[in-house]
This record gives sequence, C-alpha cells and structure tokens, in this order.
Amino acid sequence: MGNILSWIVLGLIGGFIGSKIVNKSGEGIFLDIVLGIVGAVVGGYLFSMIGGHPVTGVNLYSILVAAVGSIVVLVVYHMIRRAV
Repeated sequence: MGNILSWIVLGLIGGFIGSKIVNKSGEGIFLDIVLGIVGAVVGGYLFSMIGGHPVTGVNLYSILVAAVGSIVVLVVYHMIRRAV
C-alpha cells in the first residue's frame, strides 16, 4: 500500500510541476496525478535511455524525472488535442 501511495504522491507532485510549466494553470488534481504517474514512467524510460536512473522513490531526483516525463506527456497531449 505504501508503494502505491508513493507513486500517487510522486505523480501529483511531478504532474503539478509539469502542468505549471507547460500551461501555467494545471490540469486539475486528478489529471495532474494521472499525467504525473504516466510522466514518471515516461521520464524513467527517457532517463534510462540516456544513461540515467529511472524513478528511485519519493526524492528530488524522482520528482525531476516525473516532472520531465509529465512535460513530455503534456506537450504530446496538447498537440493531439489541438489537432483534433
């Protein structure tokens, strides 16, 4: 249970930071959490591709990874949304 809670907290923080950077207003708490969790996975994948470490727990490095991943996810999300 603690691990799931950690991912939710990490997702919330990373998604919130990513949302504020991309569109300044956030996407709402639920979407911020979802985008942050997806962003943590995407960020972990991207960081591991360039030789970095994926998410390692709730710490500053993992928040950075989740925020970078959520920024990537949000940019793609907004590009798709504008195209439709």
